[in-house]
Amino acid sequence: MKRRGEWQGMVTIVRLNWPYYLVAGITLIATLSGILPSQSIGVRLMCGVALAGSIYFLVGSLGVSHLIYDRSDLYRFGWVDRALRGLQVNDAIFCHSGFDEMSLELREKLGNIGWQNLDHFDQGQMTEASIRRARRRYPPVEGTLPAPHGHWPISADAADVIFGVLAIHELRSDPQRAAWFAEARRCLRSGGRLILVEHLRDAANLLAFGPGFLHFHSRGSWRRAWESARFRPLDEFRITPWVRVFVLTPK
Repeated sequence: MKRRGEWQGMVTIVRLNWPYYLVAGITLIATLSGILPSQSIGVRLMCGVALAGSIYFLVGSLGVSHLIYDRSDLYRFGWVDRALRGLQVNDAIFCHSGFDEMSLELREKLGNIGWQNLDHFDQGQMTEASIRRARRRYPPVEGTLPAPHGHWPISADAADVIFGVLAIHELRSDPQRAAWFAEARRCLRSGGRLILVEHLRDAANLLAFGPGFLHFHSRGSWRRAWESARFRPLDEFRITPWVRVFVLTPK
């Protein structure tokens, strides 16, 4: 299997969100052009604010993305060892919402076990341009099953572990996320684990991504959703200050 490049994560972020970075780059160039010739203090002030915002977005968000997706443990999978410690895994389910860049490597990490990929992409509800670009550039891997978030084509008690990695936040409403957790509980065997990996709507992600942090959900929102499906936490830890892992098991 081809290994990830040293800058692959950050480059992927740019590819999927290129209009935002293009606008920021144009703003940066235009602002620098405006600062130098102008004699107006007001114009210089506005240019300075625009310049600072553009630099913050370009350097801050891209730098954090590089740290998360290229330099952290996220794709080295040490967090998987901690999350699965003490669990005998024979069958696993990997869930995503239209963009799967991890399942092949994670499956290789876990070795010779039963494995099923589920794709929760909903064309009518997941309308963001970045998701559509992701599906064109990174189509689902072979054998992936389309799966409405609240009705998985999987029998009950089918898996020892279910993974939802940086994907389930695409379910935008509380009822949708609650339905997803309910299906996860149905499909988990007794004593199994649900591994949820997500950015949170918190101060660290606000500082890194600005208003973009609103695309994530708060810890309280996630807790209400998993408690509605009668899950309880076994462990909780961070992969970098911006990504958190929740290890859950049925009550």
